[in-house]
Amino acid sequence: QVQIVESGGGLVQPGGSLRLSCAASGSIVSISGMGWYRQAPGKQREFVAAITRSGLTNYADSVKGRFTISRDNAKNTVYLQMNSLKPEDTAVYYCKVVKPGEDYWGQGTQVTVSS
Repeated sequence: QVQIVESGGGLVQPGGSLRLSCAASGSIVSISGMGWYRQAPGKQREFVAAITRSGLTNYADSVKGRFTISRDNAKNTVYLQMNSLKPEDTAVYYCKVVKPGEDYWGQGTQVTVSS
């Protein structure tokens, strides 16, 4: 089993920044991909960004140029730096950890962008 702890959510004004963190522990051997998804009220969960163990990244079009995903393999931690936040970025953000044949999800952290 993999345990996931997310942190860094909160309330921020439009144009502001937040940094999310996701730390994995437990059965962390062979973790490959790590990433972030989000779910806004009344909407389906959607992909935000992902990063492989070697550092290859992928972003949703809606966040390209504004969000940056990074990873510290030694700490089994993935980060999401979110800049130029918009009200439409408001959602619960979930961390996903991928192992061969297994996916693990965090409990989610709320991000609210509002003036």
